[in-house]
Amino acid sequence: MRASSWPSCRRTEETTDWTRERNSAGSRTDSATPQSLWGFDDSGFSSTLGYDRRMREEGAGAGSDASRRSLGEVLSTGSRSFSFELFPPKTDDGERALWQTIRDLQGLSPSLISVTYGAGGSTRDRTVRIVGGIAAEPALTPLAHLTCVGASREEVRAVVDEFAAAGVRAILALRGDPPGGPGSAWVQHQDGFAHADELVEFIASMGNFSIGVAAFPEGHPESANLADDAVVLARKQDAGAEFAITQFFFDARDYERLVRDAAGHGCTMPILPGLLPVTNVAQIERFAALSGAAFPADLAARFALVKDDPDAVHSLGVEVAAELGQKLLEMGAPGLHFYTLNRSASTLEVCEALGLGAR
Repeated sequence: MRASSWPSCRRTEETTDWTRERNSAGSRTDSATPQSLWGFDDSGFSSTLGYDRRMREEGAGAGSDASRRSLGEVLSTGSRSFSFELFPPKTDDGERALWQTIRDLQGLSPSLISVTYGAGGSTRDRTVRIVGGIAAEPALTPLAHLTCVGASREEVRAVVDEFAAAGVRAILALRGDPPGGPGSAWVQHQDGFAHADELVEFIASMGNFSIGVAAFPEGHPESANLADDAVVLARKQDAGAEFAITQFFFDARDYERLVRDAAGHGCTMPILPGLLPVTNVAQIERFAALSGAAFPADLAARFALVKDDPDAVHSLGVEVAAELGQKLLEMGAPGLHFYTLNRSASTLEVCEALGLGAR
């Protein structure tokens, strides 16, 4: 059963591209480089992915099948996976804080760390720099978001080439928000892509990338119905996608239905559920409106009881996210993907409550 959705500002293919609101500060292109924070040498970006290193440490030779497994295959192993999403800050201070967040989360040995790609490629340089810095740390695996909004095929090819040069081998292929923002009509570039499955196929033709896509437990705003979403997800898999990450949601039954419907259409790739720990009441309506995720009435009532106590709201948000995460893992979800908003505290607390940690 679906709770009623917020009617305005429904989310689109870039599942987390509400960066216009949260990145409203001024932009600079000379942000602090990750090398200065991580202590990397001057040899440039490494192409080694974190899961490759873990497999080598487990005894897989460089030429073995195990050491060449894709991210999709790693997520399909049956062991619990968890991962985190970040967005590129627009200031030096914001970028320094971002790398501290990565340091904090690194201790949990995440399967991947994804970095968003702003509307129309507005964060292109910063996204490339950040995922490159993550790739340079052998224990981490970067997942670069890529949208095709307002971009020609050659422009998309150039971005993929930049990702590859930075050591990135995993891309989350997204159609992206309509140029006019949520709720406006989608306008395809005359030499671009109309749908995410076309972008997936294009990236797959360029080389050996692990390709992920978006999934929508409560339905994409442009889908005729929920069943149509399952068909679209299967089409993305047929085009070359190896895994999917969902929009955040608050009812485990929505995820259960999505996985069941997708399987009914032959979609067998792992689908990582997305979790957003709500740590202040103002987030609830704002993010629900921006993303289209329904906020159940029973949860709203629980938060209303503590709305005047910020610490209690934070604690309840962690508790609710942990409850949802536990249900999802019991359902057989391959792992959990956290929307961190570039902060580590609540995510770390949820992981601790679930008993997740370094493997």
